[in-house]
Amino acid sequence: MLAEDTNTRAWQVYGQRQLARGYTPPVPDRLGWTPWDGVGPGAEALGDVTGRRVLDIGSGAGHHAVHLAKAHGARVTGIELSPTQHERAVLAHADVDGVEFVQADVTEYLAGAEPYDAAYAIGTLAFIDPHRSLPALRDGLRPGAPLILSLLHTDLHGRGPSTEVAPREQMILLRDDPPLPTQMWVLAPQLWEDLLTEYGFRVETIDLLPHPDESATVIQQVIRARRLPDRPSCVTSRPHSAQAPVAHAAVGVGAILLSEQGILLGRHRLGTLELPGGSVEAGESFEDAVVRELAEETGLVARTEDVGLLGTLVDHVAGVLRVTVGAVVRTWQGQPTTQPDESVGDWEWYPLGRLPDGLFVCSAQILTAWRPDLPIHHPSAYFTAFAAAT
Repeated sequence: MLAEDTNTRAWQVYGQRQLARGYTPPVPDRLGWTPWDGVGPGAEALGDVTGRRVLDIGSGAGHHAVHLAKAHGARVTGIELSPTQHERAVLAHADVDGVEFVQADVTEYLAGAEPYDAAYAIGTLAFIDPHRSLPALRDGLRPGAPLILSLLHTDLHGRGPSTEVAPREQMILLRDDPPLPTQMWVLAPQLWEDLLTEYGFRVETIDLLPHPDESATVIQQVIRARRLPDRPSCVTSRPHSAQAPVAHAAVGVGAILLSEQGILLGRHRLGTLELPGGSVEAGESFEDAVVRELAEETGLVARTEDVGLLGTLVDHVAGVLRVTVGAVVRTWQGQPTTQPDESVGDWEWYPLGRLPDGLFVCSAQILTAWRPDLPIHHPSAYFTAFAAAT
């Protein structure tokens, strides 16, 4: 049996048992988000709902909906899938102004309903697959509308929430009757936040509310979220053709390390002397590229916060636009050594007053951007400074 089918049956049996007992929960004086009086926020979590259309998801016996209508002037729709739970609400509160009770699946109902100004679910949304309920709620709420969810976090057995979007068995307990097995999505707060964000909500707060008896393990989580504004339609883009573009630009980094012995330079296998550096990889920041290249080429370890960016140097080589970002590494750990399979090695410290001939052009450009007084000849490049680096 599918998880939601199991839950539908369980809540129908639960409603039958309560109808047989003739039990109707009293309308509360204060909206509560947990089974325990006075724990957590009240109706203020929804904001001012006077005259506003509010959706009560899984409204059960209807007492929460009636409180909002009578005490706060809301126009409440109590949506309930279980026919027996819906019957309980109608028998007790059918004549209350400002409240209507609808027996339907919430996702199907919202597909044809006028968007609501607010919605809430007290302990009920965990019985529906969030990949089904949350997109329906996004479409069924007005932009900016609050969505307040009360959800199980830790159960009677001390079992905490899951980090996977999957249901698990939980029991509904009712007096001396046999427990009713259900399938609940008992999810970690961060996972709920990720899901809500994915489906167009902004999470404002998540409160964990423990049982007032410190010896009990049960914890409820109350999530306050808000439906984000609709995004404008995206402008499309496309390539010129299906053929891959011809390479015409290169982006690299070069790092200056200055010690008491001088500047660190290594010898390329083609004979030039150059600063540690190399190409920037996709999705990589310039600072990350400097740290990675330094480790790969020299074995030295640095942190991104120890990298100061000098600026960009732009020139053209054989029709290719070359962009080089110069950087100064302030501190590092280790001693520079030749690394296997790298094209640059034989690392040495060179005093600034005795720099060697045969510098790699990009390294020479970086050094003179850093210290314009250095007597280094190289092809010109256009330099744009980022900020002062030491």
